[in-house]
Amino acid sequence: MASLQYRTLTVTRPFAPTALMIGNFVTGIGLLAPTAMLAELSSGLGVSIREAGLLITFGALVLCVGSPVMAWLTSRIERRTLLLCIIAVVAMANLASAFAPSYGVLLAIRLVLCVAAAPYTPQAAGTVGLIVPPSRRGSHVAFVFLGWTLAVAVGLPLVTFIASRYGWREVYLGIGAMGCVSLALLAWRLPRGLYGTPVDLSTWAGLARNRLVVWLLVITTLQISGQFAIFTFMAPLLARLTGAGPDAVGLIFAVYGLFNLIGIMTATRIVDGWGALNTSVLSTSLVLAGMTVWTLGAGHLPAMAFGVAIWGMGFGAITSMQQIRLIAAAPLAAAASVSLNTSMLYVGQAIGSAVGGLLFAGGHFHASGFVAMAFLATALAAVLLSRGMSETARISR
Repeated sequence: MASLQYRTLTVTRPFAPTALMIGNFVTGIGLLAPTAMLAELSSGLGVSIREAGLLITFGALVLCVGSPVMAWLTSRIERRTLLLCIIAVVAMANLASAFAPSYGVLLAIRLVLCVAAAPYTPQAAGTVGLIVPPSRRGSHVAFVFLGWTLAVAVGLPLVTFIASRYGWREVYLGIGAMGCVSLALLAWRLPRGLYGTPVDLSTWAGLARNRLVVWLLVITTLQISGQFAIFTFMAPLLARLTGAGPDAVGLIFAVYGLFNLIGIMTATRIVDGWGALNTSVLSTSLVLAGMTVWTLGAGHLPAMAFGVAIWGMGFGAITSMQQIRLIAAAPLAAAASVSLNTSMLYVGQAIGSAVGGLLFAGGHFHASGFVAMAFLATALAAVLLSRGMSETARISR
């Protein structure tokens, strides 16, 4: 592991974790927005639904490479300065997207956005660990990830509503404005002098030798691949399978987000008592159950909505539980392991959206559900198998 010591600063400044969470919301909605307006992007830019979906796929590929690379390049930068710079670029990239004259330009801007946004989530998770007492880190890490949950619960329905009535350019203008607000909040509430453990080659080598860390990264990839086989194309799938219009699609996103919020809030309350592993088993099981209902109920909007609600309950906790388990598995390399997990999250997005895109383009609208179920069933088995690895790791320490 890194030989240099890291400096922490436990503070009681109110709303600092909230400012980090809001930054995660802005980052999340900026990255997820194309999912909720594929039809508008397709018609407005003169490309197919699948080509519009490549904004997610290519962005995810950049993010999966960028997250560990940026973690290495930025690990010695003071956290407040780093997070402010990230959100500033995110805000400017979204504002620039609103004026993109073509699909190629929009894709180029998105790739810049993804490079800049790559380190935000892992660095925000690491930063909150520096400013709260150790006994409360688990719940506060989950709270920071609430920003992504809110991006789904509140952001995506708003994206669908605004894009269907006013246009996709107005969506990007709104996200850019929110980015400016987030920048001001971070500048106001984050203390100075926050430094994490510097990341070097020995850090990566140590993580590669940690069997539990590697296994957890595989689990993340499986969990996210399955979900994004459906999630990337949820709006057009609902339209093709049930005839749902923009308002109905927006309502489904709202249902997903609401239960996502309930799920992560519940996980935040129970994780300190249940443990991250048991909470992860529960959340992965819920996602698998929800996808099963979606798949078997395909063509019937109420059944698919019910499946989305169950799925949302689990998704809200999956990522944060993985982050908590990784931090526990390698405490001194938390920033590096969390960045790797973020990278695997985007690998999963790329795999899932690519598979989902191929199935959608081929007219296999029902098949994506069965593919998603296979990914999640494998992920659940892997989570259960990791219990023995966790016990071994605990004994070895």
